[in-house]
Amino acid sequence: MPKKGTTQEKNEFIWGWLFILPTMIGLIILNIIPIFQTIYQSFFKTGDFGKGNIFIGADNYIKMFGDAEVWQAVINTFKYALIEVPFSIVIALVLAVLLNRKIKGRAAYRTIFFLPMVAAPAAIAMVWRWLFNSEFGLLNHVFGTKINWISDPKIAVFAIGIIGVWSIIGYNMVLFISGLQEIPGDYYEAASIDGATGVKQFFKITIPLLSPTIFFVTITRVIGGLQVFDLIYMVMDKDNPALYKTQSLVYLFYQNSFVENNKGYGSTIVVLLLAIIMLITVFQMIAQKKWVHYN
Repeated sequence: MPKKGTTQEKNEFIWGWLFILPTMIGLIILNIIPIFQTIYQSFFKTGDFGKGNIFIGADNYIKMFGDAEVWQAVINTFKYALIEVPFSIVIALVLAVLLNRKIKGRAAYRTIFFLPMVAAPAAIAMVWRWLFNSEFGLLNHVFGTKINWISDPKIAVFAIGIIGVWSIIGYNMVLFISGLQEIPGDYYEAASIDGATGVKQFFKITIPLLSPTIFFVTITRVIGGLQVFDLIYMVMDKDNPALYKTQSLVYLFYQNSFVENNKGYGSTIVVLLLAIIMLITVFQMIAQKKWVHYN
């Protein structure tokens, strides 16, 4: 608070803090405190239902760094993110550019593409399990193949990635449309007068001016992709031979914490994921200075 100021400035300062106070309280209780609790818990071995905590120092971390299953989960997580993030962004951007134009049925198309975001995850999993079924699935029927989409360890993670791309396209598209509508039309009119084609306008005007939105979508989708859990949990059965090649770090955390009741080791896995996300986020924040244009 400034040392000197008018009564109005002081009132605005107080009311500003009062308005953001509920959000700050929620952030502290639901995000910040759990982070420190998780880090603290990672130095303990826990019994059933969190009872009988025994301090074991860095033993969980030593075990984790030598655990092949953890590093396989890291590979699986990155594979999924590398499938979901770029494809969902590129496809959503193309759709946003097309649906930002004045075309017949534009509102209906936007609704259709956004529907996966409001559909129940359980329903999505059931539908895609039917589509991927190796015996009577629609995909194998259409292509005349008998591919084990979700039970073949070599391709199961790609099948999960396809579901992830399909389910998030609508959300990304809405964000891109919002960003496109903030671009003044004068830029395109001037470019047209100068003889710039639609493709050239897209790369010279649309992409640079939309770069803040692209950056926001990218950073949120990278974080979301690295935290994938629900699709794997609902699509893959526990006795599926491809589970080892598809389980993510969050899925492995769930298995250790809630199935095997070893929340200390599960917390260690989450700390590893937190470190990975922080490093990637810092890299993205540094890299965005070279390609994101805010003016």
